[in-house]
Order: sequence, then structure tokens, then C-alpha cells
Amino acid sequence: MALNEMFVGEIVTELLKQLNAISHKSCFCKSSADNLITSIQELLPIIEELKYSGVELPAFRQSQLNRFSETLRGGIELAGKVLESGRWNVYKNLQLVRKMEKLEKQVERFISGPMQAHLLADVHHMRFETMERFNRLEQRLDSMKTGSGRWVEEAVKRMEVEGDSNLGDFSGIGLELGKGKVKKMMIERDDLNVVGIWGIGGSGKTTLANEICRDNQVQSYFNNRILFLTVSQSPDLEQLRAKIWGFITGNEPLNYTRKSQCEWGSGPQALVVLDDVWSLPVLEQLIFRVPTYKTLVISRFKFPRRVVNEVYEVELLEEDESMSLFCHSAFGQKSIPPTANETLVKQIVDECKGLPLALKVIGASLQDQPEMYWINARKRLSRGELICESHENKLLDRMAISVECLKKKVKECFMDLGSFPEDKKIPLDVLVNMWVEIHNIDEEEAFTILLELSDKNLLTLVKDARAGEAYCSYHEICVTQHDVLRDLALHLSNQGEVNERKRLLMPRRDTELPRDWEKNADQPFNAQIVSVHTGEMGEMDWFHMEFPKTEVLILNFCSDKYFLPPFIDDMPKLRALIVINRGTTEATLENFSVFTNLANLRSLWLEKVSVPQLSNATVPLRNLRKLSMVLCKVSNSLDPAVLDLPQIFPHLSELVIDHCDDLVKLPLSFCKVNSLQSLSLTNCHRLRELPADLGMLKKLQILRLSACPELKMLPPSIGELVRLKYLDISECVNLKCLPKEVGKLVSLEKIDMRDCLQIVNLPTTAALSNLKSLQRVICDDEVFGQWRNLEKTVPNLHVQIAEKWYNFFSPSGYNKKGPKGKRRHGQQRGWAARKRR
Repeated sequence: MALNEMFVGEIVTELLKQLNAISHKSCFCKSSADNLITSIQELLPIIEELKYSGVELPAFRQSQLNRFSETLRGGIELAGKVLESGRWNVYKNLQLVRKMEKLEKQVERFISGPMQAHLLADVHHMRFETMERFNRLEQRLDSMKTGSGRWVEEAVKRMEVEGDSNLGDFSGIGLELGKGKVKKMMIERDDLNVVGIWGIGGSGKTTLANEICRDNQVQSYFNNRILFLTVSQSPDLEQLRAKIWGFITGNEPLNYTRKSQCEWGSGPQALVVLDDVWSLPVLEQLIFRVPTYKTLVISRFKFPRRVVNEVYEVELLEEDESMSLFCHSAFGQKSIPPTANETLVKQIVDECKGLPLALKVIGASLQDQPEMYWINARKRLSRGELICESHENKLLDRMAISVECLKKKVKECFMDLGSFPEDKKIPLDVLVNMWVEIHNIDEEEAFTILLELSDKNLLTLVKDARAGEAYCSYHEICVTQHDVLRDLALHLSNQGEVNERKRLLMPRRDTELPRDWEKNADQPFNAQIVSVHTGEMGEMDWFHMEFPKTEVLILNFCSDKYFLPPFIDDMPKLRALIVINRGTTEATLENFSVFTNLANLRSLWLEKVSVPQLSNATVPLRNLRKLSMVLCKVSNSLDPAVLDLPQIFPHLSELVIDHCDDLVKLPLSFCKVNSLQSLSLTNCHRLRELPADLGMLKKLQILRLSACPELKMLPPSIGELVRLKYLDISECVNLKCLPKEVGKLVSLEKIDMRDCLQIVNLPTTAALSNLKSLQRVICDDEVFGQWRNLEKTVPNLHVQIAEKWYNFFSPSGYNKKGPKGKRRHGQQRGWAARKRR
């Protein structure tokens, strides 16, 4: 298909027409339609420029455009379905919204990546070789030998040396896009005095900064006055401050005052680049408030906006960029040579997950090595093991610098992340439970540690709009981690004798337990955390092992049947048990009798399993505080005729049942667990009824019932929950009303009733006037005014109207990712709330 046919022909015309219709008719998909219209309209001028430039595209770029054409054709078909869908078919509309969001991301990704970078590069002929750029800079140096120009000379000389090891390998698409965004911040935004480049270690931050400093437009804007300084972990602050002040003032001494800073605000523009900044106090001392100069900060850590006004986050390389960089390091060319094993090369590149430093170090270590060496390297990389000395010295040791500066407890929490499988989302609930049990911290401190690791780029927090709010559920939030960081956690954890390691971890899924475990099974293992990752396991697949000190056991598997390990009997100190099935159907658990000796178990997470039947004969888990059942079959385990939950779980304080589609009615026995403080029944699409005696839960403080579309009423006894602080009924689309008894909830602080489509009338203001503790209500337009009327009698009440958006993720691995992170299925709805003006 010709380029002009694709973009100027019937495809775009028809798609824009349908998107405009959606924007006017569909409230569900209006946001995505408007964004798509904007994106496609932004695309057209670029195509027109290319169309008249006479550039002939290479075959692989034309194939990219052809694939994008098919995406747009699918968009036309999807838009037709949106227009045909009835307004009240909520479930179907949610599915269509998810698909529209996916289309929007595909178009956005193409526009921000292949489209602008590949095509505009050809239109404007922006293929400059590294040496040509250096030659131009050297010519400029001849005219900058006097005055403050010597600072530029020093900086450029430094960059030339570093460029040999950083940029010389690769000047790719992602680099050009990043450079463009940072240049825009520095040159076009007069309100930004301090700009940042933020990214994981080894992601090319310094390379990007060097390239920006070499840019002709940047050098012209700053009058060739650019100072590049490396700060490092242990800087000489006085020397750095003196250099910066001398650079700004023309070598004036550093005995300045605030008045003198202002006096220097009328000179020519200047740029100070601070590379490798590790702490906020250091950064604050290196920033001078002089209007005519700007600071570019490069760091692995995120700093507050009051110090760094705006930040560009370095993106990892796409598949084609990764291959080019790896091949340059391994073969001295930017493609796979005919003599190489193409499949093997692609597998190793995939293990690097787009991290430039990993691609360069691993590629260089494999240069001129025989194929058997490559095969062994691929196996070791898949297990998170080192392939050679340079792999450790140049990659993992460099990445480890970010970890060594952490406080001891935070470092331990980072290393715990190696306990989970690669490329899988980790439910925050699982992490928090684990950290609380083994690190002697509370949930609030655990969440604070999570944020610190996120700010230091050591993990990624995947969150919905409510993440971090009071009463938000941690199982709605997930964590991801780059594979190289996971390898680092494994590397740090796997040092020392296997029986003495604090964490005994399987780095990847295998058909059997590691051989070194079996070889050393004659002695006890002193691990605090044990993580097993296998397929189906039968009774004979296990061997005897003793774990006298283990407090956390993580069982990851992928099968429809799983025999629980007998060695659980030999874990007397076990406090947290996590059982996660990564298979496609719920697994049947066998050997449930191992729970007999788990007297100290406090937290149990079951995911995608058929929960065995619980009965009065079940051995009581007397210390269990939290039970989570996610994506499970639970109906057989909750037979009300034989179930006495208070006897089985006498101290249970938190119960989570999420995405359990066979739960139709909650058994009355749940209402007799007097210790229960938090009850979450979420995304249970067949749940129709709550027990009439729900009010028996006198200690209940949190009740979550979100996304239960078949639930039609709340029992009147809800008014007896006198300690209830938070009620979440969002997305209960068939819930008819709020019972007037809600007005008796004197301790209630927050109600979330977003998208309760059937509730159009509230109980009378008089009935609700006793809600003196109520501080926040999040609701839809239909009842907003009625809640506002209550503000007169409840002085601290703030009513917010929900602004709808859609966030398609769900805990753990049941939101699968396709290539390049594109989500395929699994949905979770979310909102951002705004105060009604």
C-alpha cells in the first residue's frame, strides 16, 4: 500500500468521521475518541511533509506503515461497534472502552515512536555520524580559547572521551526523541530554570545529556556557555560550587550574597549540567538562583518539583533499537550477520529488556565467542546468573551502586523483589503482607518504602487513581521491575553457601527443584524467604527439606493440579504463605493437610486455585490475620451447612475475595467472625446477596463491595456497623438504593459510590444528618446535589463528583502483556475525582 493512499485515502477519512460521531454520541468512549482525533490530526501534517519531500522509504519502514494501516482499519470496525452499542449495556461498553484505550495507545505509540523518528529523520536528512559532530565541535573550540570559553573546552573534551564509550555505539531513535523533549523544556520554556533527566541505571541518561550539549541549537541558545560537571556520591561541594559560580560570573570568588546572585541575572544565557546527582541536599547547594542560567540535572532518583521543575523520564529501547545496539557491540554492525544464529541472538537481546547498558555489556562479552558459549550465556541469563566477569563488573556492580546507598531495611525490601517471577506484576498486597511480617514494620512504613524504591527507579508502581489514598486497597496496586534489576536482586541474594542464604530463590520456572537444593538437603536451610517456581508438581516431585527459620513461602506454579510441598510441615515459623497459579484455569490443590502445623501463619494469599472445602473438622489457623482469595473458585469451600468460620479463623481481621465469579451469596457464618475489621468483596460478578445479619460484624471498619454488578441491595442491618469508617460500593451498577439505615453509621468517614447507575435518590437529609464523622463522598452527577445539601449539617463534608477514566490492570499476572507491553486482556475500572465547582 502506498503511503499517500494509506493516510490521505479512505481509511483515515472514514475513521475520523466515525470518531467524531462517537465524540458526540458515546459518553463511555468520548475521551478516547477525542484523543484519537487529536493524534490523527497531528499526524497528517507530518505525512504531507513526507509526501512532498520525494523520500523513498526502505522496505522495513514501509512494512511498519502497512501494519499501522491495518491497526487503523481495525479502528474503523471498532468504532462501528461503539456506535451500535446500547447505552445501558454496561458490560459490553466496558469491553469497548478497553479496546478503544488499546487503539489509542497503539496510535500514540506509533506517532511518538516510528512515525516521527523514522519518517522525519528521512525528510530532514538527520543522519549525522558521531565523528562528523565531533569535528564541528572541535572547529568551534578554536574560537573559544579565551575567557569563559575554556569551560566549554573542558566540557567538550570530557564529553569526547565519554562519547567513545557511551554514544559511539548508538545514536538511535529513542535518543533523538528524548533529545527533542529535553531541548523543548530548556529552550522554549522560560519558566523552567531546573530541568531533569531521570532513569534507571544504565538507561543512557548521561549519553542523552552529552548529545544535548553537542546539539547546535542548544549551543547557539546558550552562547556556547555550557559547563558539564559530574557530582557523584561523594562530591567536593565547595569545589563544585566554586566552579559553577566562576562559570556564571567569569571567575568571581565565591563570597556571594543573594543580592549578588541577582546582579548576575543580566548576562548571556548559560547551562550547567549536573550529572550523577545522588541526594537532594547536595543538589540544592549546587543550584544558584540566577535568572540567565539553567541547570540540567541527571539522576537515577526523582526530586521534588520545587527543586527540579520538570523531568524527562528516559525510556527503554524498542525492539529494533535494542537489536541495533546489541549487534554493534557483538558484531561491529547494526544487524545480525548471516553467519550468526538469528534465533539465539534474538533470545539474548530479549533478556536485556531494552536496557542500553545491558545490551552493550552483554553484546561485547559475546563478541567473537563460539556458538556453544552463546547458548550457555542464554541459559545463564534466563536464570539470572552471571555469564562472565565483565557482566558482573560492568553491569551488575554498576547497577548495585543504586542499592548500596539504601538504608538497610529498604535494601532488604529491594532484595525481596527477586522472590517473584520475571515479567509478572506483583500485587502490592503480597509485598506489604510479606514486609510487615518479616521486617517488623507496619503497613504505612511498607508503603513509604515502596515509594522510596519507586523514586529511586528500582521498581515501577502501577497504580490506579486511588493509590495511596486513605482506605485504598493494596490489592488494587501492582509493582513491576526491570529484569536487570531483578537479576541484581538475585545476584545479591545468591551469594554464600546455599544452606545459609537469607533467601532461597528459584530464578525462573523449572520442571523440578534446583539440583543444589537436593544436593544440600541433608542439612537444614536457614532461609527466611523461600520461593519456588515450577509447573505441575506431584507428591513424588518433592524431596525432604527442613526450614527451621523460614517465615515466608512463595509458591508460583503453572498447572491445573498442584500437590502442596510436604516440607511445609517443617516450617514451624512460617508467617506468610503465598500460592499463585499462573495457569489458565483454577488449579486443584492437594495435600491441604500440611496446614496442620501452621500455628504461626498470619497471612494467606491464594490465587487462581480451587479453595479446598473448609469444615468444622479443618484444623484452626488460630493466628491467621489476613486471608486473600483472588481469581479463585470458592463456592465449594464455603458450604454454609458445614462451615463454622469463627472456629477455623478465630482471629481473622481482614478478608479479601476478589474476582471470584462463582460467589453468589456470602454465607451467614462470615457474620460470626467477630474479629473481622476489613471485608473486601470486589469484582465478584455473580454476587447477588449479602447476609441479612451483616450488622453482627461490630468491629468492621472497612467494607468494600466494588464492581459487583449483580448486587441489588444492601441489608438494613448495615446500620448496625457502628465502627464502619469506609464504604465502597463503586461500580455496583444494579444497586437500587442506599438504605436509610446508612444514616446510623456514626463513625463513617468516606463513601465511594462512583458509577452506581441505579441510585438516583438518597435517603432524606434528616435520615443522613447523623453522619457527623463523614468527611468525603465521591459520587456521580445524579446524586451530587443531594449530597451537597448535607454539607450544611455535616460541616467537614467534601462532596466530589467522579470524573471517569479507565485503568486496565489487575493484580499479579492476570492482566497479560503482549509485545512491547501492550495489554491484551483483564480489566479494572478506575476514576479520578474532582471537586465540583
